[in-house]
This record gives sequence, structure tokens and C-alpha cells, in this order.
Amino acid sequence: MVAEQLRRINRQAQAILLEPCGRNTASAVAVAALRLLEQDAEALLLVLPADHVIQQPKVLHRAIAAGIPLAQAGKLVTFGIVPAGAETGYGYIRASQPLADEGDTLLAFAIDSFVEKPTLERAEQYVASGDYYWNSGMFLSRASSYLDELQARHPQMVEHCRQALAEARNDLDFTRLADGHFAACENISIDYAVMEHTGQGVVMPLSAGWSDVGSWSALC
Repeated sequence: MVAEQLRRINRQAQAILLEPCGRNTASAVAVAALRLLEQDAEALLLVLPADHVIQQPKVLHRAIAAGIPLAQAGKLVTFGIVPAGAETGYGYIRASQPLADEGDTLLAFAIDSFVEKPTLERAEQYVASGDYYWNSGMFLSRASSYLDELQARHPQMVEHCRQALAEARNDLDFTRLADGHFAACENISIDYAVMEHTGQGVVMPLSAGWSDVGSWSALC
């Protein structure tokens, strides 16, 4: 499907990496980061879930552009959705210290903590405080910064991903990762593996008509 969609817009993918099994986002992004570093030691990595809806893509584009200097400085940027209400179906990110550029323009906040899906009462408190954002699952960082953080906490995963990529085989438009090595990776998300522990995480507020389409009710 990805290959066909790229053909329709006349774009050539540098790589379409196929996982032999699901191991959540930490290892999938690690493989992508390793592949990028083969081409550019300074590469930036933008992680965007394919099944989310962005009704105002230009707003997202501007947020990404604003986040690039932070990523280049070694920060792990996540895009926090400005809550439209007390939603219990999303995880939340609590912001702390504001970060600004040289012109005192607010860019982002240091991350205080990640919070699991709350009760309605707790969600109402979060929204009223103004300190919390919905966790979008979108990230921007240097490929090397992400791998450094992952290596510090899950070195075996990085090695498994490295071997899965080294022993991958090309098949038409695709790169098929080596089964055994990738399957040995721990099944864990970026949030749990890295973002909840790093001191380099920042959250950029984003209001772009976002939805993760996480339930049938989201389509109504």
C-alpha cells in the first residue's frame, strides 16, 4: 500500500522497511534511525503514525519546522495536542519549564511526566490546569540522539535492530528485516523505552485538528 501511494504522487522511497513481526514503536524507530545514519550522521528523524488524521497539515508543517532547531540541539521533541476537552481515551503529557528562542518566542516545554489514560474527573483537572497535552505519538529528533537514549536503557534492543538491518534482504520496493534478530527485541513503545526517562524530552503544543481515530466513535 505504501509503495503504491508513493508511486501515485511520483515519489521514490529511500527505504520501505518491513517488520517480520510487531514489536511496538521503540524497535521500529530504532531500525529507521540506523538506516538513516548509514546515509547521514546528522540526519533528523520524524516519526508520524500513518493512521492518524491531521485536518490542518500546514499547521503541523509549521510545528515541525519550529521543532527542527530543538532536534538539532539534541532534544527529543514530541508534539502535544492542545486538549479540545476532557478526553479519557488519550494519554497526557505534563509540561514544565517553558523553552523559548532568542526572540523570546515560546517554542516548547520541558516534559515533566507522561500520564496514562485518566478518569474523566482527572482529565477535567488536567484540562483546567493548562499544563497537560494529549500524547500524539509524533516525535522529532536526531536519529543519533534517539539511538543514544535507547542504547543507554535498552542496549540489547539496539544490537538486535542493528543485526536485523545488517542481515535484511531486499525484495522489489522493500527491505525485509531479519526475522530472528528483530523478533528478539523487547515489545515496548518509545514512550516507555525512552521518553519517560530521558532528560532531553520536550513537548511542542500543537492544535491542527488531530485525531488518532482510536475508536468507531471517533468517526461519528
